[in-house]
Amino acid sequence: MKNEIFMKLLKEMLAIPAPSGREEKMAEFVRKQIAEIGYGTETDPAGNVLVRIAGKNADASPMIFAAHLDEISVTVTKINPDGSLQIIKSGGLLPWKTGECPVDIIGDYEPVSGLLSFGSAHGGSASGKEKITWNDVKIITGLSPEQLEKKGIRVGSSAVPKKEFRGPVIMGDENDPMVAAWTFDDRAGMIVLLQLLEELKRKNFQPQPPVIIAFTVHEEGGGHGAKCLSAREKPEIFVAVDGCPVIDPDTMKLDGRPGAWSRDRLAHYDQQLIKEFSAAAEQTGTQLQIAVYEGAASDASLVYAAGHAPRIAFIGHVRDNSHGFETARLSVFNNTLKTLLAFFTDVLLHYPM
Repeated sequence: MKNEIFMKLLKEMLAIPAPSGREEKMAEFVRKQIAEIGYGTETDPAGNVLVRIAGKNADASPMIFAAHLDEISVTVTKINPDGSLQIIKSGGLLPWKTGECPVDIIGDYEPVSGLLSFGSAHGGSASGKEKITWNDVKIITGLSPEQLEKKGIRVGSSAVPKKEFRGPVIMGDENDPMVAAWTFDDRAGMIVLLQLLEELKRKNFQPQPPVIIAFTVHEEGGGHGAKCLSAREKPEIFVAVDGCPVIDPDTMKLDGRPGAWSRDRLAHYDQQLIKEFSAAAEQTGTQLQIAVYEGAASDASLVYAAGHAPRIAFIGHVRDNSHGFETARLSVFNNTLKTLLAFFTDVLLHYPM
């Protein structure tokens, strides 16, 4: 049943465009899901959606668990006389990950369909290049600059692949299937936190310290939402719930085991918390795969680097094809949920805050 619920929510979320700075529709969807579970929400000035779970020790510093609302995208930098759009990336999106796919351009008034274009293969500007950059890419709209203006398309508008392109796709062994989509990042983390809230509500769970379940804005652009949240709330611990990209298939496997980050380009994560999450995973019959990244960062490490939380952790699904049509073992999402739930019931119930 958990897998069925996960796939239902994933399909619904994949249909919602949420580039950094335009997360409002995803935030509305998340608030609706939380209301159906039975929790109240608040939306802070940055646009983060928050659920507060009161702790037995009301005076303790809160612990924050966060998944981000936004997705990688492209941003319009220029509108050409023929109505085509020059673009740059927002977040870690590479041109070869998208190909010449159809996109929705998010306007101030209504979305506009377009097509990412690399030009002609018969001598165009990108033809024969070994390395394609965003300078070689444009969006064809079929509209004039005046028509685009009426629809609210301007410099600074964002574009994402159309929902028909995004999946999800189930494949492989039906007894242990794979799932693929554009992208899990960080829809999967949000779904896991929504399912966690449902379990906590069902158990009428109250942790020792106060807990904030957060759905943050602008992670892909530098963790703006998480930084604003942590600066205000001053958490003792900040946990990012996101994905673990497979860099070396010899060290990480798509076998249903979740992952935890031990270090990224900004920070070493709290090693005691890694031990506690590892124990929680083993209690549920799985294990954590520990990852080190030189070229990645998360809401947690961005908060730590800003000096807004003294202890950080990261837990989530292990995925391949990161920042593209991502793939993972379907079972990994439920194993991530079970690990988080075990951490709550075995650690946070008695946490010495």
